[in-house]
Amino acid sequence: MLKKMSFMGLVFVLLLAGCSGGMSEENSKMSSEGDMNSASDMENVSQDIGFSEDEKQVADAGEKSKAEGQASQGTDEVAAQRMVIFNAEMDIRVDNFEKARNALEQKAQSYNGYIVQSNSNRYDGEQQSGTMTFRIPQEHFNAFLNDAEGLSVQVNNRHVSGQDVTEEYVDLESRLKSKKAVEARLLDFMKQAQKTEDLLKISSDLADVQEQIEQIAGRKKFLENQTALSTVTITLQENEVAVPKIDNDSLNTWQKIKKQFADNINILLAAGSGIVVFLIGNLPILLIVGVIVAVIIFFIRRKAGTKQNSNIDSNS
Repeated sequence: MLKKMSFMGLVFVLLLAGCSGGMSEENSKMSSEGDMNSASDMENVSQDIGFSEDEKQVADAGEKSKAEGQASQGTDEVAAQRMVIFNAEMDIRVDNFEKARNALEQKAQSYNGYIVQSNSNRYDGEQQSGTMTFRIPQEHFNAFLNDAEGLSVQVNNRHVSGQDVTEEYVDLESRLKSKKAVEARLLDFMKQAQKTEDLLKISSDLADVQEQIEQIAGRKKFLENQTALSTVTITLQENEVAVPKIDNDSLNTWQKIKKQFADNINILLAAGSGIVVFLIGNLPILLIVGVIVAVIIFFIRRKAGTKQNSNIDSNS
């Protein structure tokens, strides 16, 4: 019995030794694998610091997918509210240009809008026309157009257009988040880099990414501004003012005398001017005609004198 218990104790001790050996072997194996993984991670970091095109794509894949996942969460919220750029052009006719212009400026200010451009001109000495360009918050866009029509006596033209930029805006949002993730990873690489050439390479890539971020952010802000404020261009034309003509019968006697005297003076001056122009302009021809007439008269008188003398001689 004692021998049997001793044998079982020996077996138990051997089993414990085998388990502890196996565990130590497994731990050493895990430790070696951890060291290998750590070495592999260090190798990957060093490769990323070199930053070739393929390596950069591999390094950024995780961050980019994470950023795209975050962007997709906000896609439905942005798409639910469509982003549309509204523009309108109106050509209206008004009774009084100045009053209509002042009224439109006041309406724009009451809607928290502002005027971008204004010009006017006057023709025929009385009528005025001009063009005004406004930036109006989108929620007051239709109300402002209706107010402009209310100030007019006639609407010659009204054109409203809209450009949906929701898809472009969502794409810009996604690209911006992705670029910012790449920027953050480059900043981490810069902290880990120890070589000057690595720092220069990372700095160059970081500058390119930051420039792209600025461009995307600028385009995004432009779309936000264009959708928040609509552009309205209004052309104003003033109605023609009828000016009554003065009839001659309504003039008094003294005015009639002065008018008649001036008319006669003008006639005499015109006649005298015509005579002077005729004489001076035709002087060569008049001289030739005068010489010819003088010669003819001379021969006629000479012939008449000769005939008279012959009659006297015959009578004597």
